Amino acid sequence: MKEQPRFRVATYNTHKCRGIDGRIRPSRVAEVLNELEADVIALQEVVSLKGGRKEQNQAQYLADAAGYDYRIGETRKLRGAVYGNVILSRFPVREVRIYDLTASRREARGCIRCDLEIAPGKIVHLFNVHLGTGYMERRKQARLLMSREVLLSPQLKHPRLIIGDFNEWTRGLVSKSLQHSFESVDIQLHLNRKRTYPGVLPIMHLDHMYFDRDLALEEFLLHRSRMALLASDHLPLVAEFCLGGR
Repeated sequence: MKEQPRFRVATYNTHKCRGIDGRIRPSRVAEVLNELEADVIALQEVVSLKGGRKEQNQAQYLADAAGYDYRIGETRKLRGAVYGNVILSRFPVREVRIYDLTASRREARGCIRCDLEIAPGKIVHLFNVHLGTGYMERRKQARLLMSREVLLSPQLKHPRLIIGDFNEWTRGLVSKSLQHSFESVDIQLHLNRKRTYPGVLPIMHLDHMYFDRDLALEEFLLHRSRMALLASDHLPLVAEFCLGGR
């Protein structure tokens, strides 16, 4: 029997590469990315300024330092730089879509989808999401996500994997909606803990992974290295999936 393709994916809010010491050091985030040994990494809060020092174009810098191709999902401009979500991939990227999930005047929010060919003819729709901090804002974003324009689009013919910073630490409408249609990672089961944020002294859980039943979760971990504890206030979540489901 032919073995099903496997791939390793991570989600990581880089906090603009600002560490817990307040210093912006993309090199530290790059070191963490190399520690993960992931095929695909979804990054949130990435600032990319072209034309300045190479470290100021964080998407390009991190992709080059860790050996990935990359795609940017811009949500807004930040002091002239592109700010938003980034997907780093060692797989071929077949299609890219960017979705506007802004649901309040507080801050623009968004999602980027990359269709990744993880094996010849085998595609996974990867959604990198960063939702708002407001309760009512996220309720609106839950409806935007679970619409025919985004996650329920009839054009999506392959397994879907939705990861990122959902800013939801209680079981709100986003969690309920996604758990109704997708499998979700139970961190209590896999990590024997209920909280992952902030990394040094966690008091809540903001980063999540949801996936179609065509994907089987093989391994899940919280990357808690010494550098990861310093490089950002978030810690990376890492999972290994097998395409083919149970």
